[in-house]
Amino acid sequence: MMFLDYIWLIPLLPALGAFIQLLWGRKLSNNAVSAVSVGLPGVSFLWAVGSFLQFLSLPEEAHHVFTKVIYSWLPAGAFHLADGRLGQFSADVGFHLDPLSSVMMLVVTGVGFLIHFYSIGYMGHEGGYYRFFGYLNLFMFSMLVLVLADNYLMMFVGWEGVGLCSYLLIGFYFHRKSASDAGKKAFIVNRIGDAGFLLGVMLMTVTFGTLNFVEVTEAARSGRFGVGDGVMTAICILLFVGATGKSAQIPLYVWLPDAMEGPTPVSALIHAATMVTAGVYMVARSNALFILAPTAMALVAAVGAGTAIWAASIGLVQNDIKRVLAYSTVSQLGYMFLACGVAAFGAGIFHLMTHAFFKALLFLGSGSVIHALSGEQDLRKMGALWSRIPTTAKTMLAATLAISGAPLLSGFFSKDEILWQSFASPYGSKILWIFGVVTAGMTAFYMFRLFFMTFAGKSRVPHEVEHHIHESPRSMTVPLVILAVGAVAAGWIGWPKALGGSNHFEHFLEPVFENPMLRIAEHQAWSLEFGLMFFSVAVAAVGFYIAYRWYVKSPETPERVAASVEPLYQVLLNKYYVDELYDALFVNRTKNLGNVLAAFDLGVVDGGVNGIGWTTRLTAELSRLWDLWVIDGLVNVLAFMTKLLSYPARILQTGRVQSYALLIVLGVLVFMGYYILHF
Repeated sequence: MMFLDYIWLIPLLPALGAFIQLLWGRKLSNNAVSAVSVGLPGVSFLWAVGSFLQFLSLPEEAHHVFTKVIYSWLPAGAFHLADGRLGQFSADVGFHLDPLSSVMMLVVTGVGFLIHFYSIGYMGHEGGYYRFFGYLNLFMFSMLVLVLADNYLMMFVGWEGVGLCSYLLIGFYFHRKSASDAGKKAFIVNRIGDAGFLLGVMLMTVTFGTLNFVEVTEAARSGRFGVGDGVMTAICILLFVGATGKSAQIPLYVWLPDAMEGPTPVSALIHAATMVTAGVYMVARSNALFILAPTAMALVAAVGAGTAIWAASIGLVQNDIKRVLAYSTVSQLGYMFLACGVAAFGAGIFHLMTHAFFKALLFLGSGSVIHALSGEQDLRKMGALWSRIPTTAKTMLAATLAISGAPLLSGFFSKDEILWQSFASPYGSKILWIFGVVTAGMTAFYMFRLFFMTFAGKSRVPHEVEHHIHESPRSMTVPLVILAVGAVAAGWIGWPKALGGSNHFEHFLEPVFENPMLRIAEHQAWSLEFGLMFFSVAVAAVGFYIAYRWYVKSPETPERVAASVEPLYQVLLNKYYVDELYDALFVNRTKNLGNVLAAFDLGVVDGGVNGIGWTTRLTAELSRLWDLWVIDGLVNVLAFMTKLLSYPARILQTGRVQSYALLIVLGVLVFMGYYILHF
């Protein structure tokens, strides 16, 4: 079992790449940087595949769980739990492989490696090449720690690691103020969510006495806690606050669209396979807790459904190719949380997996378009690129069809599984299903709007850019082709029973998501599931048809429609003015509070300190003047008087013997004269 015994090499190899680049990368050539920083994640992916295959070979009695403890990290010792029992807390540095973490491991290493490979061509002429790959390797290491950790505390280390790397990569072009501001925005917004996550971990510690995934799950399923338990609800809501930050859900989604300021491969890595899926993974990992907290489950479902339709509506009118995809990511993450909120955790992870393929392809394809157009990102300055960059166009068509839910492509299977569960699950409702279906129609519209504005119709490319249009190098197109295969076929492993399959993917995840309640949905009539599936496809087809009519057949229609609903169009174009609202309510108020505190600091704190110093200086100056004018004056007057009085004596005291003899003679003569006169 060599691969499993050394499973720690999977995150360590990208960490080694980051260590080399950030310390010595400046001295290496671009080819050497590429060999190290792409080669090591490639080996990590191969090791992950080997570990997965060995994991599958484990005997049934092992329950398909493998844990490798490296060392005891925090042996805190005994303490009293919230219920009065004595607990023995310890957190290890350990790696946990089960069906859920194995899926995440393969997604992160596989899609992450392709993005690394793509970056060789995309970033080849950029400054800071070694720094970019150092950050990228560090990002992959942090995400692998997050998904392979065997306890919540170690997960939090990876959680914070991807937060740091997102700041570094989003602000990679730090000479641009917009990029540095976007990096800071991502970092600060995520800190808000992370505070909730950390509080949830603390409450979990005093409740269970452990943060180990297996032990927490066993305790939650032991019967000690009832459904609706207040502590379970509090833990789950706090954990979900962390998830809303990391996975960009209402109200903490505002950082993710601005993350487009980073290089396009960064957008693909953050939005497809790593950071934004961390919240979904954490909620799915905590499924045993959420099952005991139906209020928290309802909150997750409501926020997920609301975010899905909210972000999709904004994506309808955006003109930056990457921002359309950014809001699409926020919307699709909402789908995943909708699935988790109706206890269809397997469906949520299934959509996470398929989304990694087609969303990575969409971002990398948009990067290829931007590369071909010398940096242009405005959809209004594109068009008719199908024949100019055919590989990019064909692969993006596959991804667009997949995310739109075209039958038999990957997104079709995962999206419709979520819609089916939101309708039929005991935790679901028809309202949630309606939100999901409407979002599906919006998704098909804005994605085909993007596709048609980029590749169809008349060329709107500026003349000075026209003659530079070219297909991307093979280092960029080969990952596009591989991801296109995944966008088409990745969903086949979850072929539903309604279409004659057995959904192998969700069966594989069943040991992690034990929930007998959901088996009720499996026994619903297959005709109902098939009918709902047909309806959602029809809604998506309507979205496709409207986009085709407006942006291919009648390109003047969108402007006419926008003019007829100008107020609504402006609201959507300006993203519901949420950023402005946040600035008014929070950012500017925080600045005002900072100014008040600064004034207090300057006026009271600094004023008091400076006042004491000024008083000391004044006292010293007065003392100096008193000493100079009074004491020194008196001393000088006394000295003058003494000098004046001693002046005659100083005249007589010459120090000469002759003078003294003369004075003696004169004295004798005076004395003799006085005597003669009187006697």
